[in-house]
Amino acid sequence: MSQTLKNGWIGKSNNTRKGVIYKIIIIFVPEKVLNMDNLPLSEYVRTKRKALGISREELAQKAGVGLRFLRELEQGKETLKMDKVNQVLKLFGVQLGVVPMDRNNLIEQ
Repeated sequence: MSQTLKNGWIGKSNNTRKGVIYKIIIIFVPEKVLNMDNLPLSEYVRTKRKALGISREELAQKAGVGLRFLRELEQGKETLKMDKVNQVLKLFGVQLGVVPMDRNNLIEQ
């Protein structure tokens, strides 16, 4: 089984050596790296997906999430399941985490 790399995405290959099957998965992120610091999550996911040249449908399928979920993520819905968000982010080699805030820019509510 073999898939060709498509726009720097994922390639799979089964190789046999002495009767043992090895599965090789390659995740390649193109070198045209954009400054992704301090982007909102929705913009980060949309920018990374477009940089890879894949559709929402393809990303949703590869991440194992629904198209509706991915659409809501890219549109900035404020309430999403963190485990599903991490399924998508895992394909980009990142995960949700704690980020320090600039206390000077906090707005009292």
